Amino acid sequence: MKIDRIIMVFAAIVFVAACRPVTQIEFGVDTDNINIGPAGGMKKINISSSGDWVAMTESPWITVSPANGNGSVECSISIDSTLVTESRTGSVRILSLDTDENRDFTVVQEGFEYQIVIDDSQVDVADYADYDSRYFEVNVKANIDFDVILPEGAESWLTFKKSDLNLDRGARPRESKVRFDWRVNSRDNERIADIEFRPKEEVSMGHHDALKVVQKGALPIPVGTPAGDSLAILAVSRALNMFTEWETSERMEHWNNVAVWKDGPDKGRIRYVQFFMFKTMEEIPFEIQYLTAAEEIIIYSNANHFLRNLDTGEHITKLTNLKRLTIGAYGLTSLHPDFKNLKNLEYLDLSSNCFQTIPDILTQENFPNLHALVLNANQRHTIYDLSNDIRENVGGFIDEPKFPERILEWNKLDTIRLSVNYLQGELPKMLDHEKWTAEEVQANDTLPDVLIGLPKVLPDTEFFAINYNRLTGEIPEWLLFHPKLDIWYPFSLVFSQEGKTRDGVNAGFSNEPASLDYYYQHYTNKKYNPNNRTEE
Repeated sequence: MKIDRIIMVFAAIVFVAACRPVTQIEFGVDTDNINIGPAGGMKKINISSSGDWVAMTESPWITVSPANGNGSVECSISIDSTLVTESRTGSVRILSLDTDENRDFTVVQEGFEYQIVIDDSQVDVADYADYDSRYFEVNVKANIDFDVILPEGAESWLTFKKSDLNLDRGARPRESKVRFDWRVNSRDNERIADIEFRPKEEVSMGHHDALKVVQKGALPIPVGTPAGDSLAILAVSRALNMFTEWETSERMEHWNNVAVWKDGPDKGRIRYVQFFMFKTMEEIPFEIQYLTAAEEIIIYSNANHFLRNLDTGEHITKLTNLKRLTIGAYGLTSLHPDFKNLKNLEYLDLSSNCFQTIPDILTQENFPNLHALVLNANQRHTIYDLSNDIRENVGGFIDEPKFPERILEWNKLDTIRLSVNYLQGELPKMLDHEKWTAEEVQANDTLPDVLIGLPKVLPDTEFFAINYNRLTGEIPEWLLFHPKLDIWYPFSLVFSQEGKTRDGVNAGFSNEPASLDYYYQHYTNKKYNPNNRTEE
């Protein structure tokens, strides 16, 4: 009986509920339009409905999720990034499947403005860093290609390499990098460069950044003082990346490979210094010019020098008091035009560099006091047969059109070293050169009559070396009978050639003598004549 009563009550409740009217929800969308930026993104909308509905759009760049449903739902509207600079408009329709009602709303997306955007508007760099660390990169976000414009004067210390800007997505900005390499600032004032990123097309820019580069000034060097000289050679060694360091806790006069003036107006200053074993890919550092009291400087042994293509730079040319200068195994292929300012040079060693030709600047007019010129071993590679090698830029004066007569006319030179190079062709006969006269020959009891009328070439040269080149042809008479030939070790340092020329000709002289017997038959009074030797 009790169970029946419960069943009756439950049935009554269900009946009442079934008779109650269903609440109707008005069909609609909570927005009329959506505005969004060019990068696109996602927006939320709310759909109100009692029944089934579906979302429709003819714009492929608009996506509604979910695209259909039943009842009230929150939907996501995804808008793709645009690829154009103009704005675009699309529409979305929400259709009720129960009543055929629809609700529309529009989507307005802005176009990309033309822009060149960089991360930082200013980059600060130090006055010095190791060679491999002297750079910075700038990230550029742009939708138009551009040129990098350095201000006037900045090219001397800033260079750049711009990666390609791939505008494969229309007006959508893409990222690229610009690498800037900077040089050491040896001056005590900062350097500033305002760099422009200039569009390659004339358009109205919405965002256009520029870059300021500020380089710190170096600590000032007191020029003309012993302290300044010590700071200068330390700065040079640092810039060259020398493999060894001076013991700066000791007085400078006790440093290795350094000599100072003991007295006079430059007492305590650098008189001689050697920079040895280093690694640089740049010209001789700026600070070298502060060593104004130096008489001799040696800069020798740059790592991988045979791979370099370097110039001396202008700074070494300021040292007009130099008498002896060695820049060897540095990787030089040229001398700065102001190198001729070193008119007080008496000794110049440019051996083991990479010259293709003997620098035109090396003349007796430019260096009136020079008596020793050392230009040996300027080969990048050892090539025996020049005709069977396709490499270019091999050094060794290989592009010298003929043996340089101007060197043979440089009568003031007492030392000439041109050994181990790729000089080719015949030695010049020098027929238009000054001749030996009968008067000067007969006034000297060691000079033979055979000299009379022969070219008077390098009469005072004590050392002459041209061995291991690719010279061919006949040995000219001025050389065969030269008054100094026997002290030049001719069979080792003059006559001996090797390899083949570019034309495939075997190097060597066609009339090389077997001995100096012919020579001493004329130079009967020479102390080097074997017939003049006395038994001990």
